[in-house]
Amino acid sequence: MTVRKLETFPLHLGLGATAIPQPEFTGGMDWYMAYGDRHDGDDAEGRLVSMHRFSESWPSWEMHPAGDEVVLCLSGQMVLHQEFPDQRTTTVTLGPGEYAINPPGVWHIADIDGEATALFITAGLGTEHRSR
Repeated sequence: MTVRKLETFPLHLGLGATAIPQPEFTGGMDWYMAYGDRHDGDDAEGRLVSMHRFSESWPSWEMHPAGDEVVLCLSGQMVLHQEFPDQRTTTVTLGPGEYAINPPGVWHIADIDGEATALFITAGLGTEHRSR
């Protein structure tokens, strides 16, 4: 058995109820592209489990077309903004132990005041980004 830090080595939950440790997270888009290459065969059923610490607001919006994303705040506070395809918007503040769900096709971004840590369970297939 090997122990890994989730923040450093994200986890892929795949077909057949598998849990596959991922290579060290480098923080760049290249890492996410390689993740997609490794696991796109799981289609919409695969999930990336990751943990990130934030000391500033997210620099860009993102949207996951293939499925829900769970955002669980572990420490600090984060303000999550969502834009739905029908132009409706919502904003929620998450504190430790609280979570929100980003439905498929919903653009989302977070504002951070101070520091926050969050766990993400993401249907990453086809993820898109746009500028803030």
